[in-house]
Amino acid sequence: MGNCCPGSKDADPSDGGNPGEGSSNNAPSASGSASSAPAQNKPPAPIGPVLGRPMEDVKSIYNVGKELGRGQFGVTSLCTHKATGHKFACKTISKRKLSTKEDVEDVRREVQIMYHLAGQPGVVELKGAYEDKHSVHLVMELCAGGELFDRIIAKGHYTERAAAALLRTIVEIIHTCHCMGVIHRDLKPENFLLLNKDENAPLKATDFGLSVFFKEGEVFRDIVGSAYYIAPEVLKRNYGPEADIWSVGVMFYILLCGVPPFWAESEHGIFNSILRGQVDFASDPWSRISSGAKDLVRKMLTSDPKKRISAYDVLNHPWIKEDGEAPDTPLDNAVLGRLKQFTAMNQFKKAALRVIAGCLSEEEIKGLKEMFKGMDSDNSGTITVDELRKGLAKKGTKLTEAEVQQLMEAADADGNGTIDYEEFITATMHMNRMDREEHLYTAFQYFDKDNSGYITIEELEQALREKGLLDGRDIKDIISEVDGDNDGRINYTEFVAMMRKGTPEANPKKRRDVVL
Repeated sequence: MGNCCPGSKDADPSDGGNPGEGSSNNAPSASGSASSAPAQNKPPAPIGPVLGRPMEDVKSIYNVGKELGRGQFGVTSLCTHKATGHKFACKTISKRKLSTKEDVEDVRREVQIMYHLAGQPGVVELKGAYEDKHSVHLVMELCAGGELFDRIIAKGHYTERAAAALLRTIVEIIHTCHCMGVIHRDLKPENFLLLNKDENAPLKATDFGLSVFFKEGEVFRDIVGSAYYIAPEVLKRNYGPEADIWSVGVMFYILLCGVPPFWAESEHGIFNSILRGQVDFASDPWSRISSGAKDLVRKMLTSDPKKRISAYDVLNHPWIKEDGEAPDTPLDNAVLGRLKQFTAMNQFKKAALRVIAGCLSEEEIKGLKEMFKGMDSDNSGTITVDELRKGLAKKGTKLTEAEVQQLMEAADADGNGTIDYEEFITATMHMNRMDREEHLYTAFQYFDKDNSGYITIEELEQALREKGLLDGRDIKDIISEVDGDNDGRINYTEFVAMMRKGTPEANPKKRRDVVL
C-alpha cells in the first residue's frame, strides 16, 4: 500500500473500533448513553453473541420510523434520536439469517470496518451498533440526497470536467480506504450517496457489508460484488485492492458515455465480456471525448491487476486534477439521456427485487443448508458433481445436466471436482432466488395493479412511489428502456427479460445490503 495518506493507521481486524464506542457528538455511542447504567439490583444485560457486548434495545434510544429499503437480510429504516431529534438510518440485520459462524463474523467485521473508517471524509459514519434478542441494528448517518448519478441528472448540464470532479471524489474515498487497509469489494453508483439535497452536498460511500481488512500482498478468493462492476481477477478468485479500481473504472466509463463497458443479455454473458476485457472506444460518443479521459479509462480497466493504475496515480493523472486537462465543453446530450435510462431501469429493478426479497422464507434458506448436509454423506465438508446431481434431483430441483455442470464449474474454485458449503450456498442461492418463476411473477403482479397483464406508466409510477424510489424520474424513460415492442407498456415477457438482463447482484458470497 504505497503512497498512502500521512497519519493513516494500519488496519488490524482485532482493532477495528470498539463496537461500544461511537464517534459522533450528536448521537450517543453504540453502547447507549452513560446514564443508562443498570440499577443496583438489576442483573446485567446478557452478552450478545454477535457483537460480544451487553444487549440493548435500540428503541429505547431511537424512534424507528418508515422503511427506507428492504433486502434479503434485513431492513433499513428512518430513525430519530429521542433526546436530540436528529435523524439517522437504521440498518437492521435479522439474527435468524446469521446461520453460520462466518455470517456472525461478517457482521462483526462490517461494524469493525465502519468504526475503523469513522471520521474519514466521504464515508458514511456509523453512529452506533446495537444488539437485541432478535436483531443487530446499525445506526448510521442519513444520506437523503439520492445516488451518484442523481446529481448529474438533476443539473442537466454535463461536461468532462464535471465527470472529473465526481471521479476525483470517489477515488479519494477509495484511496483513503486502501490506505487504512480496507477493500470495499462492492463499488457501484448505488453505493455512493449524497448527504442531502444541496447542490454541493458531499458524496459518501456506503454499504461495507462485503468489505474486508487486508494486508500488503494478501489474496482473496471469494466472488463478491455486482455484475457490471466485478473485476476479472475476482472472477478468477485471485485478487486484492486493485479490484476496487476496476469497479471505479467501470463507473467512470458509464459517467462518460452512459452505458456499462461490459454488457450482455445475461449475467454469464457479462462475466465473459469482463474476462475478454475488450473496451469499446469506437461507438458514440467516444470520438468526441478527450484523449486524456480515454487514457485514464484504459489504465483503470487494464485486465492485469499488476499493471492497473493505483488510486494514488489516478489522483495524479493530468485529466482528473482540479483545473486539469478535462475540458469544460458539454458532453453529448445522448450521454445524459442514457444515464437517465440506466438509472431509471435500475430503480425499476430495485423495486422488483424488494418485492422478491419479501417472498423469500426462512425455510428456503434453511433448506439449502440442509440440502448440502444431505449430499455430503461422508461429512467431509465437500460434495462432488455426482453427489450434487443426485442430491438436487432427490430434492426435486429441476436443473438440466448443463446447468448442474455450470453450477459446478462456477463454484469449484480450484478445479478439484468438489465444492464446499460456502461455494454451494453462493451458487444455489442465486439460482434459487432471482430466476424462480413464481418470484418473478409475484413481482410482476405487484406492478400490474389492475391485473391486465401489462404494467402501464401510471401503475409503475404508483409502485415506485410506494417503494420510495420515484425521485422525480420520468417514468417514460423506464418504460421505453424495457418496452421491447414499443406499445408504451410492459408485458410479463419484457419484465422477465429486464430482470434477467445483467442482474445487479452477482453470485454474492453473502448479500446483507438492505437497499438492493
